[in-house]
Amino acid sequence: MLTRRKALVQLSSLLFGWGALTKGATSEETYAGDPKVVDQWMDQWIRLDRKPAGPLHVGRFADRIYFLLRPIRWEPNPNQSGYDAVTVPAGFVTDFASIPRIFWSLLPPDGQYTYPAIVHDYLYWTQTGSKDAADSIFKFGMEDFGIAIPTIYAIYNAVHLFGRNAWDANARLKAAGERRILCRYPDDPITTWDQWKKFPGVFDGCSADSK
Repeated sequence: MLTRRKALVQLSSLLFGWGALTKGATSEETYAGDPKVVDQWMDQWIRLDRKPAGPLHVGRFADRIYFLLRPIRWEPNPNQSGYDAVTVPAGFVTDFASIPRIFWSLLPPDGQYTYPAIVHDYLYWTQTGSKDAADSIFKFGMEDFGIAIPTIYAIYNAVHLFGRNAWDANARLKAAGERRILCRYPDDPITTWDQWKKFPGVFDGCSADSK
């Protein structure tokens, strides 16, 4: 059984196993021994002008669950063939929990990677592609934001290794009739997600495929 201690030890090895990170080395010095990482680092600098599409505007329920007030979008770079653009619609409900809860003390879910985390949550919910593709798109999105390479790989490995439970739980919830794209938003700040999703009509009227 994966205990919190074991999980944090594993994540720590992923996060700090890149050599001289904590010794003040530059990015070039720290990762020079791994050609793949050097290529990733160069790609980051080459693509600094790339921006995700759509500013992040969210509302919040009383219980730390959020919903998009405007759509957001991720598009693949030219070297990321085989991946389709992703548009997350307004009204999508997310808890920013692409990162498994057991790792939140090291990697809180509302960090700089929140935008790509929401895209990842949406892909985990819709499951129109594979889990592996969703995890890769999360990594690409973090690269677009210029997040530090060790953090990218720590988060990617965390969701890749430990995200199966979230993927399977979403499949069960959808099969049971759960919906995650709101057409109406609450006005009362003390409303919880569990309360609001039980109100009639909150998922109806914005599009034919709201789920």
